[in-house]
Amino acid sequence: MPTNQRISWLKELKKLLFIIKNTYAWLIAQTAAILPKGLYARSLIIIILPMIILQAVVAYFFMERHWRNVTGRLSQAVVGEIGMIIDVYEGDPRPMAGTLVSNIAQERFGHNVSFIAHDPLSPLSLPQTNRPKMFYNFLDKILAREIQRQIKKPYWIDTVTNDNLIEIRIDLGEKVMRIVTRRSLAYASNAHIFLVWMIGSSLVLILIAVLFLRNQIRPIVRLSAAAESFGKGRDIDFRPRGAREVRQAGRAFIEMKRRIERAMDQRTAMLNGVSHDLRTILTRFRLSIEMMEDGPDKDPMLKDVGEMSRMLEAYLAFARGDASEAAVEVDLPALMREIQQAEERQGHIVDVHFSGEQTVTVRPDAFRRLLSNLVANASRYGTKVIISAVHDIRWLTVHIDDDGPGILAHNRMEVFKPFVRLDEARNQDESGTGLGLSIARDIARSHGGDIKLSESPQGGLRASVRVPV
Repeated sequence: MPTNQRISWLKELKKLLFIIKNTYAWLIAQTAAILPKGLYARSLIIIILPMIILQAVVAYFFMERHWRNVTGRLSQAVVGEIGMIIDVYEGDPRPMAGTLVSNIAQERFGHNVSFIAHDPLSPLSLPQTNRPKMFYNFLDKILAREIQRQIKKPYWIDTVTNDNLIEIRIDLGEKVMRIVTRRSLAYASNAHIFLVWMIGSSLVLILIAVLFLRNQIRPIVRLSAAAESFGKGRDIDFRPRGAREVRQAGRAFIEMKRRIERAMDQRTAMLNGVSHDLRTILTRFRLSIEMMEDGPDKDPMLKDVGEMSRMLEAYLAFARGDASEAAVEVDLPALMREIQQAEERQGHIVDVHFSGEQTVTVRPDAFRRLLSNLVANASRYGTKVIISAVHDIRWLTVHIDDDGPGILAHNRMEVFKPFVRLDEARNQDESGTGLGLSIARDIARSHGGDIKLSESPQGGLRASVRVPV
C-alpha cells in the first residue's frame, strides 16, 4: 500500500474512532440523565430490567416456535381433511355426492362444506393481495402453503371476516367447494395461557423484589437521616439494622458520633476553664482600676478592659460554637421582631417581612446570634436594613439587605475567614474582631445550610441565609 494512501486511511480511521467515542459519551450522558438517581429505583431497575428482557426473549422464541409448529401441524391436518373430501367428491359421480360429502365432513371433521356454482366474479377470482390480512397473515401463509402442496388447485382464504371461523374456497372446475370451519382447528389459540402464566409469575417476582428491596434500603435511608439530623445538632435515636454491611456502617456512625460528642465536651470544658481564668484576671484589672484615683488614664483603661472582655467573648463564641445546644421549634417572626427592636433601640431603621410557616426547628440561641451578627453588620454600614424570610416546605431562606457601600465580588469570600477585616470594607471596625461573619457562617453550616453574599436590591449588600427545615 502506498504511503499516502496509508496515511489517508489512518486519518479516516481516527475520524471514525473519534465519532464513535463522542457518540458513546453522548449515549452515556443521555442514559445517566434519564435513569433515576435513587438507590431504591436503581436497584429495582437492576433486578426488573434483566427479568423483562429474559421474559421477552423467551416469549418471542417460544411463541414463534410454538405458533409456527403447532399451527403448521393443525393446518396440515385441516388441509389433509379437505383434500380427502375433495377426493371423495370427485370420485363419486352420483348427483347426490355433494350432499353426502357435506354430511360426512360435518359429522366426522366438524367442517361446514357446501358447493356453489363457479362465478368468475366470485371472491375466488380476487387476487390474494386485495384482501386485508393484518394479524392473521401468519395463518394465511401456512394455510396457503399447505393447500398449494396438498391440493394444488385455485383457492381463496378468508381469515379476517370472522374471528372464530375461517373460510376456504377451492375451485373444482364446474363448481366451487366452500369450507367453513372453526379457527381453533387450524390455529394454535391457547398461547394466551402461556402469556398469562408468564406475566403473572413476573408480577409476583417483581412484587417480592420490591418488598425485599424496600426492607434493604430502609436502613440505609435511616442512617442517612440520622447523619443529617446529627449534623444539624438534633437529638437522634438510631439503631443499626439491615444487612451486615449496613449494620457495620451504622455502628461506625455511632462510634463517630460518640467521638465527636466526646471531643466537643472536652473542648467545651477546656474553653469554660480558660474563660473562667481570663474573666477572673479581667475582673481583678477592673477592680484595680476602679480603686485608682480619678485621673486622665482611668477611663481609657476601663474602656480597654471592657473591649478586652467583649473580644474574649467573641473568641470564645467562635471557638465554642453552639453544637451542644438542642434544636427546638422557634417562632421565627417573634425572633426577627426581637432583633428588630434591639436594633431600633440603637437608632437603626429595620423592616421585617415574613411568609410561610412561622415555626422552624433550629438552635434558638445560635440562630439568634447568626441573624444578630448579620443585621448588626448591615446596620453598621447602612442607614436602612430589610429582613425578609421565606419558609417553604424544605428550606428557610432569610435575606438581610442594606443600602450601604457593599463589598466587591472578589472580596465576598474573604470576609468569612476568621480575623479578616478588609481595608476600606464594610466590616472594617476598629473595635471589632473580624469574627462576626465567620461565626454566622459556622452556625448556618451547623444547621446544614450556608450563607451567601450578593448585591442587594437596596444598592448595598445582601446576606442570604438558607438552611433546610
